[in-house]
Amino acid sequence: MNLQQLEYIIAVDTYRHFATAAEKSFVTQPTLSMMIQKLEDELNLKIFDRSKQPVVPTLIGEKIINQARIVLHEANKIKEIAKNNENEISGEFKLAIIPTLAPYLLPLFIRQFIRKYPLVKLIITEMVTEQIIDNLKKGSLDAGILATPLNESSIYELPLFYEPFWAYVSEKEKLFDKKYILPTDINPDNLWLLQEGHCFRSQILNLCELKKKSESAHFEYAAGSIETLVKLVNQESGITVIPELATIYMTAKQKKHLRAFKPPIPVREVSLVMHRFFHKEKIVKAMSKEIKASVPEFMLQNTKKKIVEI
Repeated sequence: MNLQQLEYIIAVDTYRHFATAAEKSFVTQPTLSMMIQKLEDELNLKIFDRSKQPVVPTLIGEKIINQARIVLHEANKIKEIAKNNENEISGEFKLAIIPTLAPYLLPLFIRQFIRKYPLVKLIITEMVTEQIIDNLKKGSLDAGILATPLNESSIYELPLFYEPFWAYVSEKEKLFDKKYILPTDINPDNLWLLQEGHCFRSQILNLCELKKKSESAHFEYAAGSIETLVKLVNQESGITVIPELATIYMTAKQKKHLRAFKPPIPVREVSLVMHRFFHKEKIVKAMSKEIKASVPEFMLQNTKKKIVEI
């Protein structure tokens, strides 16, 4: 048994296809298949059920693959410990960020981070929360930036800031005349939401204590981005809820539609999250520092605020 074999079974589990796993591992399929077969022979069991398409792990195979991920994490940690003796921060770092944060947060800190740490190769992808958690567990991501708490025992959370929510209200709505509003003031029939899969959608439903929009609604549309929600309010009336960082990029005209919530101000806790066996502490620490320095200072403390559950 060797680390290469463990990498191959993880690749097959990730892509559920031997040819694709071989391609991603930069070896030929016969080589990958032979190495996995040797491991199965050594253990005297089958790790994968090859009769199914896509290929799936056997019950005992799932346990072995999970342990293989732990072993590889620990092996990589040895390299990281060696690097910690060096002053430089370097290496590849695969980061995922949720779509309701990416267009607003990334421009605030990325340029500064790259300038300070030119030896770090950042690979950034937008993913929804469920995808980030899944990829962290598989080991195909180093970290994610998303809303927490997740209540996942295998995920380590490093809180960064607390982002307030704002109501964005059409001029045709009665709430437009108010300076402050309560979540209970929002009519669910007039509320525009993101599509399923976005944690921000579930937070708004929890904030407004809604399970779904009223069954009396004649029209329902789930948007794919916050910008779309704002445009829908502008064109079709109604109300939506947006995060603080999205307001930074608004025009003066758009900001006239913003209404604050009465204290305690509802916020989303934004964190850097890693698998509990993560080993790139130096990069994580540097990134956390740059992100905190890039956001408004009042967002760093959770005083007089209410974290909205996902």
